[in-house]
Order: sequence, then structure tokens, then C-alpha cells
Amino acid sequence: MTNFVLVAGAWLGAWAWDEVAAELRGAGHDVHPLTLSGLAEKQGEPAGQQTHVRDIVDEVERLGLRDVVLVGHSYAGIPVGQAAERIGDRLRRVVFVDANVPVNGESFLSGWPSDHVRRSIAEHEGCWPPLGAPDCAGQGLTDEQIARFVGGSTPHPGTTLTEPAVLTRPLGELPATYVKCLLDGDEPMPAVAELLKRDSWELVELDTGHWPMFSQPRALARLLDAAGARP
Repeated sequence: MTNFVLVAGAWLGAWAWDEVAAELRGAGHDVHPLTLSGLAEKQGEPAGQQTHVRDIVDEVERLGLRDVVLVGHSYAGIPVGQAAERIGDRLRRVVFVDANVPVNGESFLSGWPSDHVRRSIAEHEGCWPPLGAPDCAGQGLTDEQIARFVGGSTPHPGTTLTEPAVLTRPLGELPATYVKCLLDGDEPMPAVAELLKRDSWELVELDTGHWPMFSQPRALARLLDAAGARP
């Protein structure tokens, strides 16, 4: 049995993992989906990136979890990667699902053309507004899945995207699995490609889009189960 802590990306809360969590529980694991501050049912709570790191660390410590697989999707890879090194020997493995990874001193918006995101945050009272249905095209989602994603999304606290990550040791030292969703591009981003050169990191691929917890929950759960079984 493994303790999975699941953290979804921008605009999403714990609810996004419902189908994946059910599959993992059916396989005998304890599963703890987590909503980060300022999102979903926690809308309105002040949040920066380090708030989100603390959310994750505090959840692991509050529940007394050990043998933990931390799972971060998309944006959540940034705080999950930082939290993974802070929980010490409680960590079994960290899994990045089509995710950004933290780079010390850089933010989620560093390293890619993100001026439009910064403008959007400035124009929407400090929050990044959720995507609409047209933005989800080509990601392997059914109309029903798109409606569920769009209907459940909430504005994302902008400060979490602009604050720099703080790492105390190289991320490549952690045991890690990176799940690349091929409909969202078949090559990992450069920071990930560099980390995948390390013996402690592995790459697995999933033939779906950027939100596999909606488009392929069973396949994603199988990958997470396998990752948790690795030494």
C-alpha cells in the first residue's frame, strides 16, 4: 500500500482527481487529493507559491503519512517538487504529470512566452482566469469531460505563478517519474529533459492530452500505481 497525495494544476481542486482516486483506492492504496489555497472550495484564501508548498507539506505531516508518492500535474509540479524535498524520508517517489518542474530562483512563468498570462492576471484582479471550452480542443477530451473541466475551474491566484521556486538541493537527486502526455507535445520541456538524464528519473508516456485525470483516468491510475511500486 502506498500513500498518494494528488495535486492538480491551475484552476483545479481535489475534485479533479475523483476518478483516478477511485481507481487507486480500488488497488488498495490510501489516496489524498489536495486542494491548494485559493482554489475550488478554498477560493478567496490568500496564496503565493510558498503557500502552496506549505499546503502540501502540512497535509503530509498532519496525516502522519509515510511512504508517500507526491503527484503534481501541470502548474502543481512547481510546489510539489519543492515539497518533495522538504518531507525528507517520508517520500517514496514524486510523479510529475505533464508538469512544470521547479527551478531554483525561477517562477512558473519563467522560460516561456508568458506576457499574455501576466497581462491577464493584471486585468483580472490578480488572478489567472480559467480556460474556456475552445482552449481544450485537441487534448483528447470528450464534450462531457470539457464541460466538467470548465464548469469546475476557478480563477488561479496570480502570485503563485510569479513567485520564484526555492530549492535546497538539486531536484535530480529525488526519485521521480515524469509522465509526458503526447497530445500536448511529444518532447519534455528542456528543464525536464535535463533532469531525465539522471538515473533516479524515468520517463513514461501517455497517449492523451494535458488533463489525463479527465481524459484517461484509468490509464493514469495504472501509471501511478506502477510508479509507486518502483524501489
